[in-house]
Amino acid sequence: MPNIVTVLKEEITRLARKELRNQTEWMKKASAQYRRDIAALKRQVAKLQRQVSHGGEPIPGMTATQPGDETATRVRITAKGLRSQRIRLRLSAGDFARLVGVSPKSVYKWELGTARPRKRHLSVLASLRGIGKKEARTRLVQIDEQQTKRARKS
Repeated sequence: MPNIVTVLKEEITRLARKELRNQTEWMKKASAQYRRDIAALKRQVAKLQRQVSHGGEPIPGMTATQPGDETATRVRITAKGLRSQRIRLRLSAGDFARLVGVSPKSVYKWELGTARPRKRHLSVLASLRGIGKKEARTRLVQIDEQQTKRARKS
């Protein structure tokens, strides 16, 4: 018969380790995210230092933007904004995805904030901000017509 003290001690140790792992998991994730952010900032500082050492000449890969430059407009996309835009247009995630040219799962991930749209999709998302419900439906019909034409050619 096993020694009850030894078995009890092993079980307490196992449970303590399990609980400790659960308590520190969020800290590990946060630490990893901080490391990624710091690495990105270091890369940005290195690029800026190289630009300064070159006498202020722009380096390929670095974009120098002026405050009045219309081509340098940045699009700010938020998860809440995407969802409200989709609801305002009264579109399902599938229809909204067809307008943008992505899968419905991508739209759900964008709305949940677990993923960010790629650069090539940002301009499409920005153009959808200025349209209404009728325009959105018209674009969906055009997309459907294009797909049926492609299907007929195949």
